[in-house]
Amino acid sequence: MIKAVVGANWGDEGKGKLTDVFAKESDIVVRFQGGNNAGHTIINDYGKFALHMLPSGVFYDHITNVIGNGVALNIPAFIKELNQLVEKGVPMPKLIVSDRAQIVMSYHILFDKLEEERLGKAQFGSTKSGIAPFYSDKYAKIGFQISELFDEQWVSDKLDRILPAKNILLEHLYHAEPLKKEDIYNELMEYRNLISPFVHDTVKFFQTSMDENKQILLEGQLGALRDPDFGIYPYSTSSSTLAFYGPIGAGLPYSIDEVYAVTKAYSSSVGAGPFVSEIFGDVAQELRLRGGDAGEFGATTGRPRRMGWFDVVATRYGCQVQGATHLVLTNLDVLGYLNEIPVCVAYETDGKRRDHFPNITRLDHSKPIIETLPGWNSDISHIRNYDELPENCKHYVDEIERMINVPITLVSNGPKREQILHRKSKLV
Repeated sequence: MIKAVVGANWGDEGKGKLTDVFAKESDIVVRFQGGNNAGHTIINDYGKFALHMLPSGVFYDHITNVIGNGVALNIPAFIKELNQLVEKGVPMPKLIVSDRAQIVMSYHILFDKLEEERLGKAQFGSTKSGIAPFYSDKYAKIGFQISELFDEQWVSDKLDRILPAKNILLEHLYHAEPLKKEDIYNELMEYRNLISPFVHDTVKFFQTSMDENKQILLEGQLGALRDPDFGIYPYSTSSSTLAFYGPIGAGLPYSIDEVYAVTKAYSSSVGAGPFVSEIFGDVAQELRLRGGDAGEFGATTGRPRRMGWFDVVATRYGCQVQGATHLVLTNLDVLGYLNEIPVCVAYETDGKRRDHFPNITRLDHSKPIIETLPGWNSDISHIRNYDELPENCKHYVDEIERMINVPITLVSNGPKREQILHRKSKLV
């Protein structure tokens, strides 16, 4: 059985919480794309954690956690996060890293910062984690796979090819100091020493795992609308955020059995780009401060998230491109302060109603068409049985399911494991 947990929106939907719950019944949890440019917030008996590089199965001793070949691996961040986990009392998890994963270099982070500075007001809202330069190098075939680190002559020769081009850009485009071969070579050797205990042939590992009928959970980063092909490009990330990239980024050549797309009961986004249902001012600030366990602020950057009402158009599209078999609605408890709840049910583009998510040029000048649903105006965070929720609360979920047309089978009313409620879909 292969199950995927992915985002239906712009990221920050609460996927880590769900992955943590599903991990209990899994044998393997896999990160298959992205880097430490986004985080999953998890609250459990050990405390509160914001995971950036580690898979969300690290809190269970029965799970093998895998960093797949599709991940942008920041090795110092990986080691730091692992050490912090153990320092907080979490037992050392089982971790393996694909020998085909590629490495985020210090100069990737440098180029990311310099390019955003060069772009000024036209910047893309990068987290400056080096992700775009990393993937640029990967597909230009000048990145470093982990496997290459174990051949020192290979590394030396490759640096002779790479550094002249890097230094031309640094000196003449960004007016910065050039890179020195000795520094970068030493950096790579340090990375080799740090990562070598975890390196594994994950393709072989997964072949054996499938033969043994292991339960495998694929953990996505960010959301459908940050995908470079089907999202709000160029305000996207640099790796595919879609579930069916998962088997590629994991090194797992099998089909996925279930895809759980995750969305909040409202909308939030970190980063630039069009956000049709966005709200502003005091209304946005109140929702932001009430949202989540500690408000709506990025798990990686700490930036205040942009806020909006639930966006039917964006979420329905996100579920479609994710191939969602189930929809999970998180943070439902946050809306308990409202007497009426606005919902973006369609867009107005060029004077016409639009029910399908448009391309970037039309999206940029679309406006929300808002309808309201009755609120329940009460705290629901203590409820542990879905059927005990207020009628208006269940009606809100029913209406979202009807408009999205994907079964909502799980609802969360808080950040903890026990605040995931099972729901019988009306579409089944």
